[in-house]
Amino acid sequence: MRSFVWHPYTQMNDWEKFDVISKGKGMWLYDKQGNALMDGVASMWCNVWGHSNKELTDSIIKQTKNLQHSSLFNLTNDKAEDLAEKLVKLAPEMHRVFYSDDGSTAMEISAKMALQYWNNIGEKKTRFVSLENGYHGDTIGAMSLGYVPLFFSKFKSVLFQVLRTPTPNRYRIPKGYSFEDYQEFCLEKIEQTFSKNDDIAAFVMESGAQIAGGVVIYPKGFQKKISKMCKKHNVLLILDEIATGFGRLGSMIEYQKQESTPDIVSFGKMLSGGYLPLAATLASKKIYDSFLGEYQDMKHFFHGHTFTGNPLACATALRNISLYKKYNLISKIKKRAIQMELRIKEISSLDMVGDVRHAGMLMGIELVSDKKKKTPISPTKKLPQKIFVEAKKHGIYQRTLGPIVMLVPPLAISEKELGFLLDGTIKTIKNVSSQT
Repeated sequence: MRSFVWHPYTQMNDWEKFDVISKGKGMWLYDKQGNALMDGVASMWCNVWGHSNKELTDSIIKQTKNLQHSSLFNLTNDKAEDLAEKLVKLAPEMHRVFYSDDGSTAMEISAKMALQYWNNIGEKKTRFVSLENGYHGDTIGAMSLGYVPLFFSKFKSVLFQVLRTPTPNRYRIPKGYSFEDYQEFCLEKIEQTFSKNDDIAAFVMESGAQIAGGVVIYPKGFQKKISKMCKKHNVLLILDEIATGFGRLGSMIEYQKQESTPDIVSFGKMLSGGYLPLAATLASKKIYDSFLGEYQDMKHFFHGHTFTGNPLACATALRNISLYKKYNLISKIKKRAIQMELRIKEISSLDMVGDVRHAGMLMGIELVSDKKKKTPISPTKKLPQKIFVEAKKHGIYQRTLGPIVMLVPPLAISEKELGFLLDGTIKTIKNVSSQT
């Protein structure tokens, strides 16, 4: 079949063709020939219940018959209203919800909201601080906030300046530091940055863990300490829970677990169960109130999207959220997380595995060419393609982030299915090790 599709983050020259997925059922994807692949990356980290979940598809069908789309410009719809109320109740200290279509745009909104907040109250704070190797999306503003050199160096000339502070990656600590010492060093760098610059609008970070930037799980208390520093220095805290909220790390609202209430927080990926594009940026009352005034004051938020608050997506998200409680999903995630944790020692013993990082339903397996020296694997080895092809032989759809094999399954995966995924991943790494 001739294709005119240009695939994301893919060297098209390396591929003669791509499998055509025609059906999804439960944790499985099926191609046109009927071959099954377990969805080991939750269709880019967003699927919650597996594919073709009847309760979610029924909610889409029902809403389709009533209202497919209606603008939020001077109008509203009941699904957008109901979902906003639900989100505000779920997310402590949040007051209002601004809708968008995906994670990148939600983070663009976060940045614009922070900048306009300071402008609205008459203070000149225009700079951002973020963690090194944080990832916040692929649009210009999002790339600026979360600059991953491997992904974005080619676009550096058009990105705005952001101050960056180091991230405490347990596996790659500078010489002469213990992990505890390095954590303190990272926090001191943030403190110093705040102290030396009085024009900082906000500190931006993923909540609980960095994912696309290398699967770095924050040490306990790290995010909480940053939150306290932000309050001390009158800096807004913007949290990105696009990929880490709604259960991925084992908690519904990750910042609750981290004890770090933000001024602005964004959710996405799993908000609609992975069925329709939807993201939401939530703001505290302090932020929202600064946008109120007379029309001629021009304090209202200058941002909008065509499909903001789309009723199909909002109806699906409402149903999705209700299923978390109905099926006690967070409790089940914690059991599956233990199942993953019990395999870490076995995975770590594999020849190419340098480090295994895990929290909740997230695991990053960093592959290296030399375990003792922690030597990264050369791009000439085409590791991502080798892993994908080998995993397919074991019935798994798997995609790496450079040298890191990601295990990010649908949250409702069963014990047996997760065992299949872990077994297949181990076989995949073993076989690729013998070829590399």
